[in-house]
Amino acid sequence: MHKSIEQINERIRDGSARVVTAEEMPGLVDELGEEGALKEVDVVTTGTFGAMCSSGAFLNFGHSEPPIRMERIWLNDVEAYGGLA
Repeated sequence: MHKSIEQINERIRDGSARVVTAEEMPGLVDELGEEGALKEVDVVTTGTFGAMCSSGAFLNFGHSEPPIRMERIWLNDVEAYGGLA
């Protein structure tokens, strides 16, 4: 089973993509077999609980007047960590 990035992106856009965590994937493979899981799942997510020092970005929004502090930050509706690891 081959899915192109374009096909997966289209399913993400139209809301029909099947997204599972890396922790869920082995159970799906046990239940559906490798081919069945490949057909069923479009995206497997992975992540860590905390910020990692080797992955990050510096975003400079300039200085506002009066100065502000960003305490809760979202990028594309995903909560982000603000500060240095």
